[in-house]
Amino acid sequence: MLKLYNTLARDKQEFVPIQPGKVRMYVCGMTVYDYCHLGHARVMVVFDMVARWLRASGYQVTYVRNITDIDDKIIRRAGENGESIRALTDRFIACMNEDAGALGVLPPDHEPRATEYVPQMLQLIGMLEQNGLAYQADNQDVCYHVRGFDRYGRLSGKSLDDLRAGERVEVVDGKRDPLDFVLWKHAKAEEPTDAKWLSPWGEGRPGWHIECSAMSSDLLGNHFDIHGGGQDLQFPHHENEIAQSEGAHGHAFVNYWMHNGFVRVDDEKMSKSLGNFFTIRDVLTRYDAEVVRFFILRAHYRSPLNYSDSHLDDARNALTRLYTALKGQAGPVEVDWNEVHARRFRTAMDDDFGTPEAVAVLFDLAAEVNRSGDARLAAQLKGLGALLGLLQRNATTFLQAAPAARDGCSGNEIEQRIAARAAAKQARDFALADRIRDELKADGIVLEDSPQGTVWRRA
Repeated sequence: MLKLYNTLARDKQEFVPIQPGKVRMYVCGMTVYDYCHLGHARVMVVFDMVARWLRASGYQVTYVRNITDIDDKIIRRAGENGESIRALTDRFIACMNEDAGALGVLPPDHEPRATEYVPQMLQLIGMLEQNGLAYQADNQDVCYHVRGFDRYGRLSGKSLDDLRAGERVEVVDGKRDPLDFVLWKHAKAEEPTDAKWLSPWGEGRPGWHIECSAMSSDLLGNHFDIHGGGQDLQFPHHENEIAQSEGAHGHAFVNYWMHNGFVRVDDEKMSKSLGNFFTIRDVLTRYDAEVVRFFILRAHYRSPLNYSDSHLDDARNALTRLYTALKGQAGPVEVDWNEVHARRFRTAMDDDFGTPEAVAVLFDLAAEVNRSGDARLAAQLKGLGALLGLLQRNATTFLQAAPAARDGCSGNEIEQRIAARAAAKQARDFALADRIRDELKADGIVLEDSPQGTVWRRA
């Protein structure tokens, strides 16, 4: 039975979907004004893993991950570039999808753009106004009346009296309370026309929080199973989503809230100001994308993830050990769930998506394969790896692939040197043969001799 940590309950709970056999899941996606960074990579990979395991567990999953394609940063960046908002966001959505595909992230079932759901947002704001939870401030913005919603703070554990203006809450002139947040931003004269929509409260555009309440309700219903995102969104974004959705509809919004941990760089918070900010594309110039995915999944999704070159190098070496056990294993395979390793794998994943323990099972399997040569266990290794989006490439192709953006011998050069070594051995010039092996080893090439010949892989 699957159990997951519910941020709302602050406890690990048995997962019981609203509708038996079906799961509706919404995850907050990216704001598309720049390339995706490592934090985005973690969100994409983690909830791809969650969706894969839910489907492997027999659930019919509807997975929604939104796109924020209108906000202050987008408007400012488009203006700086001298281009339309749509041109900017289309370009970075395409880049996001390229990065996600490289990381083995399957497309969500729905990927709504905020600009396509403005009518639904206006309808929701109207409902909040009718319920006494929205008002138009002196500056013409429409704001949410936080103190009118008595359950505010349940998700984050924050008391209204403890919250102060300025703590991740935008202060706007004319608010009734500094804790109130913007639902609809009144248009400024200097803003471009493609950042303005008509509304009952005048021209403007939606605030950030309202978009997810509107899109999730439209695609998944007013009450659904799982809502996920990064830990940084727990407050105020997700807290505000609850206030909006429950304030409008008068009943529970989401049953289970999931939040993945922060990404740190060499034990420091990733920040442009600290000079340790990395986009996915930065990392993929230096490391294989499957290595990055493996690195993310080897840590538990709720734990902090510490990025460093040494950790990525270790992940590459670890993934190499798994692929080494798969040499000769080809094609997709079905998992035998009665086999002992598969049962351990399921137990780990059913315990709040315990990927560290699940990955440990993969290494135990690899050790058994290397020891016994059992093709059945190799098939289990490949099949279980598939459930994490790993180990699906041809093993030899992975093992012989040149590290990204690093100097190294080409495959043809290596084969030529192996042939020269074989000729030296044939001529009984063992000193030359040993020297060629040592030179290749110094270049990061490992030779493995067998009665069938010599094969190679990169260290």
